[in-house]
Amino acid sequence: MSTTALSTKAFAQAELPDQFAFDFDSFSARMKDLAASPFQPVTFQLPEGLQGLDYDAHMRIQFRPDHGVWAKENLGYQVQAFHMGWLFKEPVKLYELMDGQAKLVTFTAADFDYHDAETAARVATVGEFPGVAGIRLNYPLNIADKYDELATFLGASYFRALGRNNVYGQSARGIVLNSWLDVPEEFPVFSEFYVEKPASADVPMTLYAAMEGPSVTGAYRFVISPPHGEQQETIMDVTARLNFRSDVKELGVAPLTSMFLFGDANRGSFDDYRPQVHDTNGLLIERENGEVMWRALNNATTLGNSYLWEANPKAYGLYQRGRDFETYQDAGAHYERRPSLRVEPTNSWGQGHVRLIEIPARFEADDNIGAFWVPEAPVKAGDEREFSYRLVWGDLNPDKNSSLAYVAETRAGQGGVSGVENAANLRKFVVDFVGGELSGLSAETPPDVVATVAGGVAQHTALSRIDANGAWRLVFDVETDGTTPLELRAYLVGLGRQLTETWLYQWRPTA
Repeated sequence: MSTTALSTKAFAQAELPDQFAFDFDSFSARMKDLAASPFQPVTFQLPEGLQGLDYDAHMRIQFRPDHGVWAKENLGYQVQAFHMGWLFKEPVKLYELMDGQAKLVTFTAADFDYHDAETAARVATVGEFPGVAGIRLNYPLNIADKYDELATFLGASYFRALGRNNVYGQSARGIVLNSWLDVPEEFPVFSEFYVEKPASADVPMTLYAAMEGPSVTGAYRFVISPPHGEQQETIMDVTARLNFRSDVKELGVAPLTSMFLFGDANRGSFDDYRPQVHDTNGLLIERENGEVMWRALNNATTLGNSYLWEANPKAYGLYQRGRDFETYQDAGAHYERRPSLRVEPTNSWGQGHVRLIEIPARFEADDNIGAFWVPEAPVKAGDEREFSYRLVWGDLNPDKNSSLAYVAETRAGQGGVSGVENAANLRKFVVDFVGGELSGLSAETPPDVVATVAGGVAQHTALSRIDANGAWRLVFDVETDGTTPLELRAYLVGLGRQLTETWLYQWRPTA
């Protein structure tokens, strides 16, 4: 039915019709109007047939692939739904976009396989579902005639995607508000999704999402380009138009969420047969001046909270370095196939900080790493902000043709000399640099070391070339007082310029 007589104000205050005209600007205007009115908490009551689903019952439910949006049209893309119930009690609306019109997509129990007769019978009494929990996008990611998951949007504003031959690891979020501060964190939600019907598999797919929360509303556009040809990565071009109902103590833009349990620098704290367990092991930042910084991740017994000042960064992201099975020895989790995720601003972000949060964790099910951009300008009620950026999901392995050497590994342990008893307050840090122009230097012409230590005293530094693999290994001992965290920074210079990434690390003493 036609809805052109409805103003955006009416849209903001009333239930949306099943079909209406849609474009990004009018959608953005509707979300802006919504921010001008007080937040109305959801008071939705799940239908009785959807109540009582526990974890096991919900995990058994599978969407029927032949019921997906566009499943029978051979467009290269398919859209499927996640079932409501269990943790997902608030309905999310899904609309199909075609020829400038948004049309509501509805689901019933017939669209799902329950693998449990009792659950199927109970849910069948509901009739048309009030919404879905979230959506997944399927695409022939790895094999031409087989549809795999490309991306999922499920829970609050969380979403994740895959490059070719990746398996799910880290996630992204639409926004972060007041994470790990002295005020409660707010979790806005994606309450509506709009999927634009693509012409074919050869063009990107466009998806829109409505964000709602006590302090903010937002209109998001995702232009998603799956892997094709030599492109292994999935690329998302994101535009976020945000409107604030109230002051926000800290806004986090383009947030990333990951897991780091242990690696070579903290393996001694875990009794585990696997050498390393992590979705990502470093925060990479490309600065406006061209410097590339690699902050190796840590999982200590105390909270890590770092603000790295930047002005218009070229990129930042959480990366997984180590693509060999032998690095992890986990035939089930396949950490060597977890995607890295890179954020590239595409409009001016000005001054601010990349914030890194490292939460103590004992189990690999805990997502304990967060990274996001914090603008310098504070957010006040009535503010509007627009952020555009590109998300790149994939292997993102170091460029073999780069002139800059990269940090291949970070190790740590008891400091001092092997074979004798050393002072307990001495810590050893070992950094391996690989590639670039550095690989052409001989052991007789070593580069120079530039290293700084805050919070401790460097006692000994050594640099050598490892004949077995060609890496240059930097080793230094640091005396600590046992209570003050160490902030470590190092890189190598030669041939009149910096030859390596800048290595950063924060060591925190045991609580």
